[in-house]
Amino acid sequence: MAGAHSIGELNERSLHRALKARYAVAGSATEQVIDGFVADVVIGDRIVEVHTGGFSPLKKKLPRLLQRYPVTLVHPIAQDRYILKVATDPDVRATRRKSPKHGSVFDVFSALASIPALLAHPNLTLEIVMIVEEDVRAVNTGGGRRRRGWVSLDRRLVDVVKTYSFASMADLFALVDDELPEQFTTRDIATAMKSSRRLGQQAAFCFREGGVSEICGKSGNALAYRRIRKP
Repeated sequence: MAGAHSIGELNERSLHRALKARYAVAGSATEQVIDGFVADVVIGDRIVEVHTGGFSPLKKKLPRLLQRYPVTLVHPIAQDRYILKVATDPDVRATRRKSPKHGSVFDVFSALASIPALLAHPNLTLEIVMIVEEDVRAVNTGGGRRRRGWVSLDRRLVDVVKTYSFASMADLFALVDDELPEQFTTRDIATAMKSSRRLGQQAAFCFREGGVSEICGKSGNALAYRRIRKP
């Protein structure tokens, strides 16, 4: 319904708009309906799809678009984040602080785990945009008790730090390949990425589904993986 926004949609609004503007060029079109789906940016016969959250909602959209068009999937990751807390009282000044947490290019695996095999499609390119963002929060006084407290209203683009481009899962695997032993576990992957064990598990799943590694046994209670060597 026009004018009605969920919390999730508000979370993506400003950041999504800013990234679309960065990718739009002279002669491009935005918000175009193609094959029943709304494409963010259309440049000639190429589609740029900006997605700031998980990739699960793209399970139907991307395969359809990739049948006929080259698609660049753009995903921002906050290397640095500022948290702006806005008071409900207009006379109280907002507070702004820098979050101690820092994002990594490897954070993409939490989103990519929904569609890992799609990265093998020759029409798909994944671009990870490392950014500085501002997370705008306000107190939510409505809803049930669990929904009260500070909630994120908007994400704003402050700066673009670096952009990575990947045409295959092998390109992503190359970021950790030199740090892994001949046979490796999810713990080895997490250590190579300097990340949590959970993210290491998601990366291992993506590598396996993406055709760059395979299960070759066990190391204790953990599955062991090895590279799939292409002829």
